[in-house]
Amino acid sequence: METKRFMDKPRRVCPNCGFVHFTDPKVGVGVFVVHKGKILLVRRTMHPEIGKWSIPAGFLDAGENPEETAVREALEETNLQVAIEALVGVYQNPPGQGGASIFIMYKARLLGGTLQAGDDADAAAFFAPDDLPEIAFASTRAAIEQLKTQLK
Repeated sequence: METKRFMDKPRRVCPNCGFVHFTDPKVGVGVFVVHKGKILLVRRTMHPEIGKWSIPAGFLDAGENPEETAVREALEETNLQVAIEALVGVYQNPPGQGGASIFIMYKARLLGGTLQAGDDADAAAFFAPDDLPEIAFASTRAAIEQLKTQLK
């Protein structure tokens, strides 16, 4: 593979067959759950942003339905069943931060379950909007700020 200018960007190209490698962004999905006026968050045990708090979230694999993936991630990370209510927004995380380049956030309502951290979270809890721990990822911080205005 060689780096050549292709379609106005440097890309990796095979000099023998002409194959062009396009770098696809990583897409993450997550759920913003508010219950009794408090926001559901999990503390991350994985890099990037280890030790910081985020909404239940994970990467979207090829062929997966984003809403189903978000519901699954909530169950895996919090042991709670949720139902998607609405799309909150689609966010871009700055390059070099790790995590998802593109993040799809949904608002969900709590259906049931017993709160318990799991998968790649070592803690899960509900927090008052004005008393949040250190939040991971620019996309999560932006969405929380956006939704906090709706909670007041």
